[in-house]
Amino acid sequence: MLSRRTKTLEELLRWVEKDLPGEVAVHRMLPPRQAVTAPFGPLDPRLVAALAERGVTSLFTHQQRAVELACSGRNVAVVTPTASGKSLCYTIPVVQGILEDPAARALYLFPTKALSQDQMAELYALIEKTGADIRTFTYDGDTPSAARQKIRTAGHVVITNPDMLHTGILPHHTKWVKLFENLRYVVLDELHTYRGIFGSHLANTLRRLKRICAFYGSKPVFICCSATIRNPGELAEALLEEPVALVAENGAPRGEKHVLVYNPPLVNRQLGIRRSALLETARIATEALASRIPTIVFTRSRINVELLLTYIRQGLAACGGSPDIVAGYRGGYLPSERRTIEKGLRDGTILGVVSTNALELGVDIGSLSLALLHGYPGGIAAAWQQMGRAGRRSGLSAAILVASSFPLDQFLANQPDYLFNASPEHARINPNNLYILVNHVKCAAFEKPFVQGENLGTAETGDVLNYLEEQGVLHLAEGRYFWQDASFPAENVSLRSATSENYVILDVTHPERPVVLGEVDRPSAPMLIHPEAVYFHAGQPYQVMELDQEGMRCLVKRVDADYYTDADMAVRLQLLDVFDSAESWGWGEVLLASRPTVYKKIRLGTHENVGYGYVHLGEEQMHTTGMWLLFGEEVLPSGWSDDLRSSVLAGTAHLLRSTAPLFLMCDRTDISVHSHVRDPHWERGAIYLVDNVPGGVGLAETAFAMRGHLIRAAKEALAGCPCERGCPGCIGIFSGESGNVKASVRELLGMLGRASA
Repeated sequence: MLSRRTKTLEELLRWVEKDLPGEVAVHRMLPPRQAVTAPFGPLDPRLVAALAERGVTSLFTHQQRAVELACSGRNVAVVTPTASGKSLCYTIPVVQGILEDPAARALYLFPTKALSQDQMAELYALIEKTGADIRTFTYDGDTPSAARQKIRTAGHVVITNPDMLHTGILPHHTKWVKLFENLRYVVLDELHTYRGIFGSHLANTLRRLKRICAFYGSKPVFICCSATIRNPGELAEALLEEPVALVAENGAPRGEKHVLVYNPPLVNRQLGIRRSALLETARIATEALASRIPTIVFTRSRINVELLLTYIRQGLAACGGSPDIVAGYRGGYLPSERRTIEKGLRDGTILGVVSTNALELGVDIGSLSLALLHGYPGGIAAAWQQMGRAGRRSGLSAAILVASSFPLDQFLANQPDYLFNASPEHARINPNNLYILVNHVKCAAFEKPFVQGENLGTAETGDVLNYLEEQGVLHLAEGRYFWQDASFPAENVSLRSATSENYVILDVTHPERPVVLGEVDRPSAPMLIHPEAVYFHAGQPYQVMELDQEGMRCLVKRVDADYYTDADMAVRLQLLDVFDSAESWGWGEVLLASRPTVYKKIRLGTHENVGYGYVHLGEEQMHTTGMWLLFGEEVLPSGWSDDLRSSVLAGTAHLLRSTAPLFLMCDRTDISVHSHVRDPHWERGAIYLVDNVPGGVGLAETAFAMRGHLIRAAKEALAGCPCERGCPGCIGIFSGESGNVKASVRELLGMLGRASA
């Protein structure tokens, strides 16, 4: 039951520590930090005066260094925490450059349209104070057609996103002659988001951008900004394929911040079952919002956003509060919904938001006091980025990570120092992934014919060009490859995923006037919007009436359901080719086929299973890369029963699935891990770790190279769990009295550790 008296943030933290039944594994106070500043340096007096009018009379040391490097013509990557003033690191060089040369142009790239709108307002306010005629425009899907021609010719600063650069600017470069002839700076903000598929696509988009710039005679300087990751310089150089100077010493101030790791109480010690982390997160969030503490709640999945939103609103209504002060924010919401939520957070009409990682980025959503993380987000960098969304400006703030029952969460709850002392993860990209590269070679050929022997960036394209010529997509004449297909290639390539297809969700509660509710990407659709599924949107349940797979539409109807649905997926894995191997390890090409089989009905609030049904959809196939680990009888003794072998392999796979994201800098959904007691290809026990995207993006290859680290992390996670025989918190199962699976998994990991040393 919620207390009626409102709490200050300090009182809320004491309530979490003393009144909640779980355990606060760690409560660390990060002390306030003073600013370290430096003078402006040689800047135009108009710019200095404009900055002073906005309260900026000196720069933080990292800002000063970044400005100095960029103005001297060097590519730069700035890596400092949230709210450290990174935007001035690129705004000052850009404005200075245009004041020096009114013909100069700049291109800003932000990963989302929301960030573009934010920066447009900030930049415009500064430029206005200079009194100079520097024209700044956003150019995205929301830009009116009538304004686009003016932007192409008159825009000194064009603010856009990678998707619009890919589909709306590069293919039409002949309309952007002034921009490309005079392009002096390219800004890449939120660099850490450009990893995996998105980063691999962006690297190829930048190859195309530089190719077009070279055609028009320009060579822009790139200014990159990032949250903390382990390899920011390496990532920037991989994206740009050029040298980059790194600025990582933060000179910005910081207010006092409290960080807690809260572990829900055990409800069954023998089985290792804990109270639901989702319900505990909702409980803390409700108490905070009832006390008028501005709060952001992060969770990993779209369904969890909807469940948390539902529970928090119910809790607020129960204690006399307004449910409307909290909103959800996730992929699949319409742009208009997102803008309304962002505006509400800034003006204070919305006090709380429940989000996936969509709000990790630096969108200005006002001053939040508390960040709640429902479970570990899958990486040290992501955890600190999410925790940094509270206290972005100044004053006291707090972040609470509520541990789930996943092994990695329990590992952090038992060894919380890892959160504070571990290095952030590597960001990986694979721009030469054939699936991705071929699509961008098509786009580049459409933009400008390839000369025989010409590459796209550092990628050799001869074989790809010949293949496309054989397929009739390109035409070779006089040593040049010309585009001859009738299609517009950029339209068919999504930078955000390996497929560009989305299902449109149509609300047909009133058939005479159907309403577009949102979107779901094709890979997620079989699990979320299969026929008879209950789909939640903005906390409201809808029943899926029909899934039109040809028309890519899903028809839903508003219902009063007290349950949600959760589908099970059957997976088939087949090894196609071996790329490299060492002892019992290897990696190569695999076929991953999956289809949903049954769905469960889970009651809201209690999470009990209240029914099930069957899903009748076809199999989806994907060619990707996988890493495997083989087990002969020297590791799985012949005396072990098939049940014990299966449990030991499943337990080991569970540990690897949970700990591998620490080293691969990916979400746990970016990989899949499968165990086989007798693999049909190797005819022995096997565990596969597979890239969960077509073609793979290097995760399996990295896992193969870091196999020793993976085994050590799995051993530490196992040792950190207090159970005796195995539980959902470590190996995913309870072995009961029939055999100590945990001991067998420990023995197996010990042998693997020695073999991979």
